[in-house]
Formats: sequence, C-alpha cells, structure tokens
Amino acid sequence: MSDDVDATVRAHHLVIVANRLPIHDVDGEWRRSPGGLVSAMLGVLRSRTGAWVGWNGKLDQTEDDLALPTIQEIDGADLVSVPLSSDEFSHYYEGVANGALWPLFHDAIRESTFDADSWVTYREVNRRFATATARSAAPGATAWIHDYHLLLVPAMLREIRPDLVIGFFLHIPFPPQELFMRMPWREEILRGMLGADLVGFQRSVGAENFVALCRRLLGVEADHDQVHSEDDRRVRVGAFPISIDVHEIEQLARRPDIGARAVEIRERLGNPTTVFLGVDRLDYTKGIDLRLISFGSLLRAHTDTTSTPQSAPIVLVQVAVPGRQGVESYVEERRTVEQLVGSVNGEHAAIGYPVVHYIRRGLTLEELVPLYLAADIMLVTPRRDGMNLVAKEFVAARLHDRGVLILSEFAGAADELTDAILVNPHDPDAVEMAMDMALTMDPDEVEHRMSNMRKVVTTHDVHEWARTFLCDLTETGDDG
Repeated sequence: MSDDVDATVRAHHLVIVANRLPIHDVDGEWRRSPGGLVSAMLGVLRSRTGAWVGWNGKLDQTEDDLALPTIQEIDGADLVSVPLSSDEFSHYYEGVANGALWPLFHDAIRESTFDADSWVTYREVNRRFATATARSAAPGATAWIHDYHLLLVPAMLREIRPDLVIGFFLHIPFPPQELFMRMPWREEILRGMLGADLVGFQRSVGAENFVALCRRLLGVEADHDQVHSEDDRRVRVGAFPISIDVHEIEQLARRPDIGARAVEIRERLGNPTTVFLGVDRLDYTKGIDLRLISFGSLLRAHTDTTSTPQSAPIVLVQVAVPGRQGVESYVEERRTVEQLVGSVNGEHAAIGYPVVHYIRRGLTLEELVPLYLAADIMLVTPRRDGMNLVAKEFVAARLHDRGVLILSEFAGAADELTDAILVNPHDPDAVEMAMDMALTMDPDEVEHRMSNMRKVVTTHDVHEWARTFLCDLTETGDDG
C-alpha cells in the first residue's frame, strides 16, 4: 500500500470527489440526497468498492459531527467528509466558486469579484479535498473529480498520488478565450485541470475553448481532443453530455396517482386550453425574467382569448427554486421576477384566475413529474446553461409523445434535443414567436418531434453517461 494511503481508512478502487456528499440532514438524521446524478454515481461506486469525498453541508463541526458521515455507508459506498469552517465557506464557496467562477463561466452576465484572499482559501480547501482523496484511494485507483469548486484538485492529487488515474468533469459551461482571460488565476486553473488524465465538458465548444486556452496561455502542444501537459503527459479532452435517470422518471409518469395528480393540477388551474411550464433555480442565468416579458407579449397578441370571467385559456406555471438568497444579485433577480409576475397578472388575470402561477420553493421529483404531465409546453430558456436536465426530464415524462419543448440555444441540451423549438433567449420577440409556434403546431409534428427527443434521452441516460466517461478514463489511464 502507498505511504499516502491512510491505513485507518478502507482503500477504494474508485473515489468520487465533489463539493457535496450525497446526503443531507433531516431533523438530525442523515438521508440520501435525491436526483439522478446521485443515483448514477452511487450505482457506479457500489460496483467498484468506492467512496465519495465531499462536504456534508455543515459548518464549524466538532470531531463528533464529522465522525457520523465519515463512517456512514450509503448504498454500499463509503462517505468521507471534508470539513469547512464558516470563514472557509465564505471565501472558497461564496467568494471564488460563486462570486468569481460562476458568473464568468456563464458569459459574464453579472460581473465577477476577484479577491486574492478568497483565492488563497480556495486553494487551501482544494488541497484538503486532494489530501482526503489520496488517503481514501487504493494503489492505482481511479479518482473522478467534479465541477468548478475543485478546479485545482486534479493537479494537487497527482502531486500526492501519481499512481492514480484521474478524471475531471465540469458541469457548467467553459467560457471562450476573451472571457477566461479576465481571470486573475487563469494559468493556475488550467494547470489544475490538466492534472487529470481525462477532462470532460458538457459541450464540444467547452472542450475547444479549453484546448485553445492551454495552447495560448501555457504554450503547450494541443489539438482538438488532447493536450500535452507541461509534465509531458497526454491529457485527453472531450465532450460528455450528462443526462438523467430515465427509468426513474418513466416509472413515476406511469403511476396512476401521478397521472391523477396531473389531472387535478389542470383542474385547479381552471382547465385552461394550454399550460406553459417553467422549472428553474432562481438564478440570473436562467432567464426567467426574459421569459415572463415574452409571455406577457404573447398574451397581448391573444388578448381576445386570454382572459374571461370563467378561466384563463393560456397560463404559465413558473417554479423558481430559491438559491444563494443572501447574495445581492440573487435578491435582485427575485425582486425582478416577482415584480414581472405581478405585472403580467395585473394586466391579464381575471378574478380568481391568474395567468401566471408562481411557486418559489423546491419540489421533489414526485411533485415535478405531475407538473411535466400537466403541461403542454415546456419553457427552458436560460441565458447560458451547462446542460439543463429539466429539459430532459420533461421529455422523459412524455410517455405518449405529446408536448412541445422550447429550448434555449445556449443550453447544452440543445446539442442533443434538436427537435425542440430552439430559440435565442436574449431576443424577446423570438421567444414570443416560439411560444406562438408551439401553440399552433400540428399535432402530428408535435408527436414526431417528441418521439425523436425521447429516443435521444432514453438511449443516453445518466448511467450510460457515467459508464462512457469511466470507460474512456480507463482507456486513457491504460495508454499512459
């Protein structure tokens, strides 16, 4: 066993490394977190004697607090907890991850804040994650590191454990050169990511941006699918579009109680002719405000039919999941969205029949699937998104090939779901035209488009995504 493997920790052949562990605290009890990605990752770990390294969501913990999730097993996988203090969380998570990286990687829709002290903490926390991973991995094991919180971990881990096969996957977009050049720590980030044997992105354009920046800033040899790192390794680069747990969605969509709930939802909406649906995190990248403006314009164009004393024939249900509520830009986004909801309802609603039904809370998958079934038209119009799994969840739920998806060109899902109505979300007239097109689309065309999209989603689910990445990573490690 390597000297860097902690003898007190079981050595694992596969280690998943992410900012968060796949658990959350419910009234003092640790429970598995929901979601297809968690299911896929735990399924892979279960088959490979694996561990998950991450933060458990609690700050300033005592040794006793840390011991519980560290020794806990979930679905056959060990959980290794990485502690964070309140000060570290403020600098590493809020200051760098969400204050500097998130805005810049999403087209600089909001200005990034670059703080040198926060970067020092980000580096220190990444080192802690790398050390915890090194101690948990068996000799020659595979480590799979995830997302923008841990950009430096691949190189740090390779320095500690050169025997490991290391993969890195970025779940958010990777920016073009002119934006990335704003980053004060740009070379360190690239070198951090190049510590991996395989670097994966949601879209080919992200991989191309990364390769071009490595060539430009580090002066290394690089082509479309590989970079020769400064330590003379061949790092493979590619697109691995993530997906969802299709089987889980389809099982829920087939349940009689879920179907009955969908019928009940339409009844409670006043049995409208058309139900539009949006499901998003309340984030400035999601374009909820632009969508509401376009929806208001659509209603004006249909002013003769949109509002009667009996019902509203066209309605929008907008779910906005709260997030990062203490950050000013998110407070501002919530204020803007809620003002627009009030404005559209004030102009178009009848007494007892709003045209926008606004839900500002998180919903479980069992609550979301009835909404997917109750809707006629799904609006997924982010300004920029790495993938957007809501679009794929909606498609997976449409068992009878009915329903229309309006999808932003700037979401990763647009590369695969080409039978959606693709739209530029920055153009309110184009979004309105897309809504009108969806309202009047021939039923045979609706069915044809949805059938094609369902084939794409069911063929490439989240389990296939994980298998493909790990298979390519294994081949890359063997080549090395």
